[in-house]
Amino acid sequence: MSRLTRPKLLWNWRDGLRGLLIYASGDSIAAWIGGEFRWSRLLGMMLIGGTVYAIEIPHYFRWIDRLAPQRESFAANWFRTGLALLYFNPLWIARHLLFIRLCAGQWQAVDWGLLHLGALSFAANIPFSLIANYLIQNHLSMRWRFIGSAVFSALMAVYYPLSEGWLARTAAGPCAKRLIEVIRG
Repeated sequence: MSRLTRPKLLWNWRDGLRGLLIYASGDSIAAWIGGEFRWSRLLGMMLIGGTVYAIEIPHYFRWIDRLAPQRESFAANWFRTGLALLYFNPLWIARHLLFIRLCAGQWQAVDWGLLHLGALSFAANIPFSLIANYLIQNHLSMRWRFIGSAVFSALMAVYYPLSEGWLARTAAGPCAKRLIEVIRG
């Protein structure tokens, strides 16, 4: 007699609660540092983190596991990292910024410029993203990957307002300052 196996649920409470708490707290800290905290933004990011991201990201990570199982090979590990970067691409970043703008009630800041900002942000963060996604995809078990990814995203959200002053004083100052201005809307 064979055991019937239940299909994997699209959403589960564990990932939903983790996404709700981590994405909302990272964004709220960033908004507070930047002087842009709004309750609507907090509640919206709780909803997005607890549903959209809690569904999409773990499923994508399971797909990576099926396509490229974890191995002790340099090429395989970097392939898994590349697959993660394909997901967290400029369009994903632009969509995330769209969610933030909508939740904050900044309807006037929703335009095609978010795609440009997503591309700039992606390019500026490639060194950090490569390292973080390499560690997440190759050194965390599937159970902890969504949490690791959410924590990295939350840290990056906090990084933007904290780095504003530092970047403005460096050689990249004008470009970095413009990027931060666009991120803030």
